[in-house]
Amino acid sequence: MNIIMYIVGFILFVAYCCFMAWSIHYGNRKQEETNNYANLSDPTDMDGMGNFSRFPKDIEERKK
Repeated sequence: MNIIMYIVGFILFVAYCCFMAWSIHYGNRKQEETNNYANLSDPTDMDGMGNFSRFPKDIEERKK
């Protein structure tokens, strides 16, 4: 009886791992198809902090 319980548990574990790997693969592939991250990046944002870290070039604009 003990060995049957381990065999059934192992089969369930393997099935769970297979479905989890398939789900991760399918989700990753679907995300690559639907999202285009190249359009989201700002080429002038070198530090990744957004616009608040940029300072105006003119001194007059800084005083405002």
